[in-house]
Amino acid sequence: MSTSTTSTRLSDPHAIPDRPEPRPFALVRHSLQLARRSLLKTMRTPEQLLDVTLQPMIFIAIFVYLLGGAIAGSTHDYLQFLLPAIMVQTIMMSSTVTGTNLNTDIKKGVFDRFRSLPIARSAPLIGSVLGDLIRFVVAITVTLGFGYLIGFRIGTDPLQLLAACLLVIVFGFCLSWVSVLIGMLVREPGAATGLGFLVMFPLTFGTNMMVPTDTLPGWLQAWVKINPATHAMEAARALMLGTPDASGPVLKTLLWSAVLLVVFAPLAVSAYRRRT
Repeated sequence: MSTSTTSTRLSDPHAIPDRPEPRPFALVRHSLQLARRSLLKTMRTPEQLLDVTLQPMIFIAIFVYLLGGAIAGSTHDYLQFLLPAIMVQTIMMSSTVTGTNLNTDIKKGVFDRFRSLPIARSAPLIGSVLGDLIRFVVAITVTLGFGYLIGFRIGTDPLQLLAACLLVIVFGFCLSWVSVLIGMLVREPGAATGLGFLVMFPLTFGTNMMVPTDTLPGWLQAWVKINPATHAMEAARALMLGTPDASGPVLKTLLWSAVLLVVFAPLAVSAYRRRT
């Protein structure tokens, strides 16, 4: 910038400052920086992880030891059937926290600061969702660890187990955008939490999580068969237990994940722009 231009800008208080030159992969870099902020916030308040540490253990213990004998005739057999589905359910329930945290940050004025930064408007949302992936990793680790302590064993190999975990994380990441949209639409964090659970309950429990699909009433079977959470649970079971036809549930889960991301991510960003 020349000396004359600099003098003009200094003398004109209404002059618009130069924006930094756009750089490649700026959105990725900014999103990762904000993901780091979200991760640090979670690590400094570890009580935020109670729902992904205690909740899966409580659900496993209650369902296996109260219902296992009646449904499967054996708590061990029922644990094998239930645990992959509990892993999906825990990730889905955990995804509701993303919208609540974003709504809280907006209420506190954090996003006013983000607006003044030379970053993409979608970067705070992407960063928050990426930062919450640590919750998914903790949830899966706790679920598998507790399951192994009480007798769960995979029927395939470590690579397929890893594939199941990654598939569930991808599904949870894409589903988180539903929670982000809710967090952008409602005015209070409590409302974001309540509405998020209201959406997730029929998605998680309207599945074959606890019993096989063919034991359900006909009208409920129709919903279970088109529920994306059902496909995620069946894919996790297939990869972890070695049940046949694993490719079908895996492909359906990936397809549903892509649909959720393509539909709800743009809606969430649009709602964020209108609100801020």
